Amino acid sequence: MLGRIYDGILFRGFKQETVEELATWSGVPVWNGLTDAYHPTQIFADLLTVKETFGTLEGVTVAYVGDGRNNVANSLMMGCAKAKVNYVCCTPKALWPDPDVLAEAEAVAAKNGSTIKVFEDPKEGVKGANVLYTDVWVSMGEEDKTAERIKMLRPYQINMELMAATGNLDGKLMFLHCLPAFHDFNTDVTKESGALEVTDEVFESKYSKVFDESENRMHTIKALFVSALCDRKNI
Repeated sequence: MLGRIYDGILFRGFKQETVEELATWSGVPVWNGLTDAYHPTQIFADLLTVKETFGTLEGVTVAYVGDGRNNVANSLMMGCAKAKVNYVCCTPKALWPDPDVLAEAEAVAAKNGSTIKVFEDPKEGVKGANVLYTDVWVSMGEEDKTAERIKMLRPYQINMELMAATGNLDGKLMFLHCLPAFHDFNTDVTKESGALEVTDEVFESKYSKVFDESENRMHTIKALFVSALCDRKNI
């Protein structure tokens, strides 16, 4: 019924299986706006922001710090592999990427001449990185694990000390976050705990491109729509 009403459908929900089933039967283009496994539309905006800021994607190294097997991390890893960007994941052993997802991304990266690395030590992992990227520490549907996740990921907070560990404070360096971010004391979660995945000092710094990144969601999703719809209509 939805396929009869609409020319395309942007799905934003939970199960990856649901969007895949929708794409199979709807008869129109279906875009994954977010599932519990992947968030590809976010990565278009991320890569555009990197290219706008640095002028190129070639030779750039993106270090993701935090929950290494959530939807953003999965799609960022694959997006970097496809765009020939080096990707580093800094995460606790318990949150390493799914082996199958990692293997698929590694195969794409190898074909394109980029690298994918996973580190448990964040300070070691971010050395030489040009982009530090993070996301919230508690993924969709895991709110009951908030206290446990905060304790596990506290060493993976992006602060100025970790930014400095890249060795690029005076060079090519930026901070990205898909938002919303827990960077101050102004939420119910952080009133007592303080900043979580990123400090306010980094979030509000000259390195932060989070609002450029957020705006670029609009531009890249419009481009995605136009590309798919024009192709379908042979325009």
